[in-house]
Amino acid sequence: AAESDVEAVKAVVKSAYVDGVHAKADPALMRAGFHPSFRMLVLKDGAVSGVTLDEWAARIEKGASARTAPAPAIRHEFTQVDVTGNAAVVRLELYRDGKHTFTDYLSLYRFPEGWKIVSKIFQAHPAR
Repeated sequence: AAESDVEAVKAVVKSAYVDGVHAKADPALMRAGFHPSFRMLVLKDGAVSGVTLDEWAARIEKGASARTAPAPAIRHEFTQVDVTGNAAVVRLELYRDGKHTFTDYLSLYRFPEGWKIVSKIFQAHPAR
């Protein structure tokens, strides 16, 4: 993959996901980098359910408006960025206030307007 594609994918994930969801809780940032057809697949008690971008953005907005404590310190690591043509997969390790919180697997496609996140699965790590 071209280095420019890898950097473009990382930039979208950093802005829309790391900042939009975790660091800034900003649905506008989310919507800029997630495709409208996005789905997050959640595994709970052996069943998979889907969460749409609208549902997730509403949760983020509600959580941000109810927050009274300072925003958590967010750190992220790209442990894999794999780009083949118009498809990309990212593995991201996310830390909140120094605690390893999520391992995320994000899928992206390149559209005429740029890279967009189209799906996410994840592993939540227990609080220690």
